[in-house]
Amino acid sequence: MTNSDKYRLLSDAAPGELENLARRVNASPWRQHYHIQPNTGLLNDPNGFVYYNGQYHLFYQWHPFGPIHGMKYWYHVTSNDLVHWEDMGIGIEPGGQFDSHGAYSGSALAAEDGKLYLFYTGNTRDKDWVRHPYQCLAVLDQRGHITKQEAPIIDAPPPGYTAHFRDPKVWNAAGCHYAVLGAQRLNQTGCVLVYRSDDLHTWSFIGELETSLADFGYMWECPDYFELGEKGVLLFCPQGLPAEEDRFENIHQAGFLIGEPINPEKPHFQHGSFMELDRGFDFYAAQTTLSPDGKRILIGWMGLPDTTYPTDVHGWAHCLTLPRELIIQDDKLLQRPVKELELLRKEKYTASHTVQDAKIQLEEINGSSYELICELCMEGAKKAGIAFRTGDTEETLLYYDADSKYLVLDRTQSGAAMKNDNGSIRRYALDAKKMELRLFVDQSSVEIFINDGEAVMTARIFPAKDSNGVAFFTEGGKATFDALQWKFN
Repeated sequence: MTNSDKYRLLSDAAPGELENLARRVNASPWRQHYHIQPNTGLLNDPNGFVYYNGQYHLFYQWHPFGPIHGMKYWYHVTSNDLVHWEDMGIGIEPGGQFDSHGAYSGSALAAEDGKLYLFYTGNTRDKDWVRHPYQCLAVLDQRGHITKQEAPIIDAPPPGYTAHFRDPKVWNAAGCHYAVLGAQRLNQTGCVLVYRSDDLHTWSFIGELETSLADFGYMWECPDYFELGEKGVLLFCPQGLPAEEDRFENIHQAGFLIGEPINPEKPHFQHGSFMELDRGFDFYAAQTTLSPDGKRILIGWMGLPDTTYPTDVHGWAHCLTLPRELIIQDDKLLQRPVKELELLRKEKYTASHTVQDAKIQLEEINGSSYELICELCMEGAKKAGIAFRTGDTEETLLYYDADSKYLVLDRTQSGAAMKNDNGSIRRYALDAKKMELRLFVDQSSVEIFINDGEAVMTARIFPAKDSNGVAFFTEGGKATFDALQWKFN
């Protein structure tokens, strides 16, 4: 595919092209029931996630013409409850002088003038295909109209940094506005840069955020700084980390640092170790906002760059994760599904079994769209867990291995295979005889919350339509399972 094909605008669509693509997408057997997904084409990073004018506003990166990364729009959805989302159509349309090749990722800030300010990276390429990034601004008024500003607010990266300079995340502190941006030093290492503004229009460079990670990947994308529980938290996506025994196994990583709150005027971050936000397969580019009652809410992209998915053949790719509430407890960052997700609950079923060296197929607990909470108690079994989305030849496995002390997510036989070399097994180190596993299963995904948010494992899965069974199993001994399921419409 040529660059001219990848970087077409919607106005360049041939007659009937988008309608034909929509028919292909709607016929896909893996369309989600309750996750945000694109109408056609490719969805990636969540952008501009904010509570404004009595609603949650959320934008996402969107390429309309198919499951490829090309010309990106900001697509806009709104919600009153973080569960039911209304389609508002295109938010930011690229194609201007400073976003000629896409409106890339960014954030939103509600200002005192009653308007919502949208900050994004304008992607441009010159005739030699050299990248020139601009940090741009658009403004949403209370009537819902979005106006792009004519000139960029930052027209180039500062000296010492490459053109990999993007993804502004803006916040208020001590009467000023600050922004962190992902960047790459000239020596091809990643970092975060800090800017400030008094009026949201004119921005000045303060400096690089000093961390202890001087050589930690070749680029840091999608930074997000906030304070929570008297701690400073920096989310970012370092690209190019080598895989370790049971960490950094995805093609690119998404994680966080926790430390002392920073002074953005003298940006130095005293922090602990880098930790992954999600221990599953498909998670990237998370962004947070504050709820009206002060909760810190996170949404991520349930996908990865440079990865091919089975839905590609149907003309679409990816979705967003469910919203998660972030909590700091004992200096650990917990992630819990927001309470509002209980609005999805319909029929309720329970099952309690003691299983010894067997696999028990459940009767009423099944389906392709549900929440399942299971308390697993190891009583001598070497291995015990849940098989879900099971069929004649398909199953996704979540089990505890008592010998290795790992919780394991295995999608080897989940259905249509992923076309990548990142493997089909993810492990989370856990030393426990009892654990709570909370699964949110959708038509082509699962999000697993472990021990009330201690860890999360997210995966896209692509089973057949009739692979809807659930089973409990053990090997080498006994375990007890106490489960509660709510089916969703």
